[in-house]
Amino acid sequence: MADREMRWLDNSEQRSWRALLMGVTLLMDRLDDDLQERFDLSMVEYEILVRLSESDGRMRMAQLADGLAHSRSRVTHTIKRMEKAQLVRREASAEDGRGIVAVMTPAGHDLLVRAAPVHVQGVRDHLVDLVSREDFAAVGRVMNTVADHLVGAHPEREMREI
Repeated sequence: MADREMRWLDNSEQRSWRALLMGVTLLMDRLDDDLQERFDLSMVEYEILVRLSESDGRMRMAQLADGLAHSRSRVTHTIKRMEKAQLVRREASAEDGRGIVAVMTPAGHDLLVRAAPVHVQGVRDHLVDLVSREDFAAVGRVMNTVADHLVGAHPEREMREI
């Protein structure tokens, strides 16, 4: 950066940037609060259950961390909490015996089935239904571009289409 002149955000860019920060923070807090209050489940725990459900109930821990764009240690700590609540269990990979696989339990599946409608309704009420279909699609395109760029900056991460 030292060899380039700094390009500060203009007023319009600054307003948009701050709106993005505020909106994402408030939205994620609201969605997390809804899950915590009703199901004693965090957004990260919910997303882990979703990812597992989309992978026949099991996924390698490293792949789960990469798909969530979280550190492996953060996912490991979260999985430990979820194991204590009997929502998941860990086992050695049947493929090679070296990796660890997170497996959703029947209790985890039941909780996901109960929590998913509340979460989806919150996403609709607080985001999707507030804007036009075109604007929502534009947000998706922008954030995919950002994710693709940042994954390129961290090649150990592999983004998957959500």
